[in-house]
Amino acid sequence: MVTLRQTRPTDLDHFFAFQRDPEAVRMAAFTAADPDDRAAFDAHWARNTANPTVFQRTITVDDTVVGSIATFEMDGDTEVTYWVDRAWWGKGVATAALGLLLAEVSTRPIAARVAKGNPGSLRVLERNGFRVVGEDSGFANGRGEVTGEYVLRLD
Repeated sequence: MVTLRQTRPTDLDHFFAFQRDPEAVRMAAFTAADPDDRAAFDAHWARNTANPTVFQRTITVDDTVVGSIATFEMDGDTEVTYWVDRAWWGKGVATAALGLLLAEVSTRPIAARVAKGNPGSLRVLERNGFRVVGEDSGFANGRGEVTGEYVLRLD
């Protein structure tokens, strides 16, 4: 059963390992410059933990840590982000976790972005009521090139 819980410091080791998976990094595209840089990873999480506008949860399946999910503010908009361990892709975990998060977070509208070429994540968002409202592009560390992305919104 997929559940969300408060993120614990011990979860960060799992999250760091998840973000080092080369296939997951390529799929996510818009990632850290160096997924192996633990100091940068820890600094990023310290900023998130200290930021009162970040709503962070750990995704578990039967008490096993399988990912993270959060909302954050960017340029006055609330956005959602998530990362699921590749071993759990295609099993409905991200779709269920996003549904649980949206039940906890009442802020609307809420935005999301997904790299083109990541159809699984696009489906997760659309299954939870997000609709594509635009497109953008930028340099994606995970692909080493400028990459297009869909901008989605849930009202």
